[in-house]
Amino acid sequence: MSTAPLLTATATDAALELRPSGAWTAVHAEALETLAAAVAPQIDRAARVTMDLAGVREIDTIGAWLLEKLARRVPLAGHRAEIVNVSPDYAGLIEEVRQVNRHAPKPSAPRGMVVTKLDELGRSALGATEDISIFLQMLGSLCMALLRIVARPRSLRLTSFVYQLYRVGWQAIPIVVLITFLIGAIIAQQGIFHFRRFGADSYVVDMVGILVLRELGVLIVAIMVAGRSGSAYTAELGSMKMREEIDALSTMGLDPVDVLILPRILALVCALPILTFIGSIAALYGGGLTAWFYGGMSPAIFIARLHDAVTVTHFEVGMIKAPFMALVIGIIACSEGLRVKGSAESLGKQTTTSVVKSIFLVIVLDGLFAVFFASIGM
Repeated sequence: MSTAPLLTATATDAALELRPSGAWTAVHAEALETLAAAVAPQIDRAARVTMDLAGVREIDTIGAWLLEKLARRVPLAGHRAEIVNVSPDYAGLIEEVRQVNRHAPKPSAPRGMVVTKLDELGRSALGATEDISIFLQMLGSLCMALLRIVARPRSLRLTSFVYQLYRVGWQAIPIVVLITFLIGAIIAQQGIFHFRRFGADSYVVDMVGILVLRELGVLIVAIMVAGRSGSAYTAELGSMKMREEIDALSTMGLDPVDVLILPRILALVCALPILTFIGSIAALYGGGLTAWFYGGMSPAIFIARLHDAVTVTHFEVGMIKAPFMALVIGIIACSEGLRVKGSAESLGKQTTTSVVKSIFLVIVLDGLFAVFFASIGM
């Protein structure tokens, strides 16, 4: 059983002698702090301080650091301290602690605003390069997994794929229908309200049909999927990473891409075009109801006008975008999940980053597709 620590201070006219004894270990940390605080005023007044460690029976880093703090207090007061009778068993620890924080860090030179902005720009560029590298690595791993599936179709985890398809597809239908229905109704209401000034109420059908089928249908659904399913993917994979389940899969000889990532991304690629189709129909239905009740346009007129305004090309443009947007959302969500560290803060940060990046890239991808389809006449 360790001996309780003691600290005896003997003062003379010329010096102060400190005699620590007992166990100076972390078990007695509170008592050690009290002893050190009690002798601090005497050290500040002493012309010379000697520490005799002959009575110390046990000492660890906590005890050694408290003694070092007392020894350093003397030079701060303009005096000097001497440590004597150190046991050979503890000499190495005492010497190691004495070397800690001996040199004050050099003050950093103030930087101008231009240098600071350039530094931030460089760090942002480095971060963007890292993100692109991780995205390409995940895309390459996914392509290799797909090749393995083509070579051995039975290796596809069909149960996992169907379950993920149910989660990201079937369970998302109610919220997708509700939101797209409201979006279509709002577009139609605003179009009727403004077109009525020019006597062009019927053109609201053209606007709703083309806008929903080409752009807003797939874009709104992709953003909703990024916020709903993309964040779920990141949180799930991040939790697995924190609990070292992904490392356990690798130890068992299983590829995490084949087991966890490929079924999720395949389900997303299959589900998003279906959700886009359902969402576009719901948006057109919402626009038609609004045109009927708010604009006085009968459903027969709305459908006839829609038939004249919309072509199969508009529908194709929206549907072609959907798988690519699903692929981007899936890769971003899974790669951010694998970047989670061992804390809840990291999990929350990567989940937020996943949603923000997915929405940003979906909008950028939609813009690129718009330019591409315009250039080829679609």
